[in-house]
Amino acid sequence: MRIVALKESHPGETRVAMVPDLVGKFVTLGYEVGIEPGAGENALLSDDLYTAAGAVVSADAVDDADVVISVQPPDESVIRRLRPGAATISFLPAQSCLPLISLLRERHVTSFAMELIPRISRAQSIDALTSQSLVAGYRCAIVAVEALRRFFPLNMTAAGTVPPAEVVVLGAGVAGLQAIATAKRLGAVVRAYDVRPSSAEEIASMGAHPIDLELETLEGAGGYAREMSEDRAARQRELLTPYVAAADALITTAAVPGREAPRLVTRQMVEQMAPGSVVVDLAADSGGNVEGSRPGETVQIGHAQVWGGSNVPAQMPGPASRLYAQNIVNLVTLMTADGAFAPDFEDEIVATSCVTHGGDVRHEPTRALLEGESQ
Repeated sequence: MRIVALKESHPGETRVAMVPDLVGKFVTLGYEVGIEPGAGENALLSDDLYTAAGAVVSADAVDDADVVISVQPPDESVIRRLRPGAATISFLPAQSCLPLISLLRERHVTSFAMELIPRISRAQSIDALTSQSLVAGYRCAIVAVEALRRFFPLNMTAAGTVPPAEVVVLGAGVAGLQAIATAKRLGAVVRAYDVRPSSAEEIASMGAHPIDLELETLEGAGGYAREMSEDRAARQRELLTPYVAAADALITTAAVPGREAPRLVTRQMVEQMAPGSVVVDLAADSGGNVEGSRPGETVQIGHAQVWGGSNVPAQMPGPASRLYAQNIVNLVTLMTADGAFAPDFEDEIVATSCVTHGGDVRHEPTRALLEGESQ
């Protein structure tokens, strides 16, 4: 069996699905390991490091691959080179790559989407959304520190006292909690809000002050929040306005995979922030939590700089690649038996994350999108 890591071709993607330190894990499972030339260069991982670890670096590695792993979905040109029955493992957002999924089905390639890994205890070590959110949350706090033209921590000096920065974090999932923890370690006074009341304890455990708006709970399945009504959203924005206005730095991290990000902050709310304030919108790629934010850009709204995140984990390719590669190793281990890649489709993790197999689209929401597109 041969497993091959691709060189990413998606613009701005610097991560890689395999790191030299983990090549031996695949070899122990019984795989020959291949990697495309230059696959790790953006993560500062040379071809020589992969070769020394036991991988074969080859431009033709895909041609006889049984399993192809990548961060972004493989290109159509790669899929056309795969034999029927081969498998791909990557992020695979159905809404933005339906033609690719049609091709996977047509070519009888089995595909697994890392964003579909179920949020159950047994799958925690495979959950790439969580591992990459950890990186993104840290990066958000660092962006805020870099952009804010004042100290984060309290400073007491002979020349006087410099008060700490006031940071507000909206969304207390993995990314939000990491942003809170990082801002707190840097000395800021941090306040945070999430629509799930259970998050208040987690916020407090990071040393931040939970914001209680005394609104109805929106605790949902799988660790995500339920979608809120427009009336509820408007009332929430009204109650959050004074917290936003008082913040030196606002970090928003609320997102649900496959759905547009909730609008938490309006332009009018940002316009109430003081001169020199900073807004970091991690969800800009999926519509934005902040009205007016743009992915990959910094724009001025009122007196505040608004930074829109775009593929934020790729801004820290080293740690992001290491974590993602470990997620891949753990998933491949689950689907390997006696040295062969043999997914058990009775297993919840395997069944839930599978998009195409045997010429069929097994993921029902994706199949519904394809059928709707064909009508």
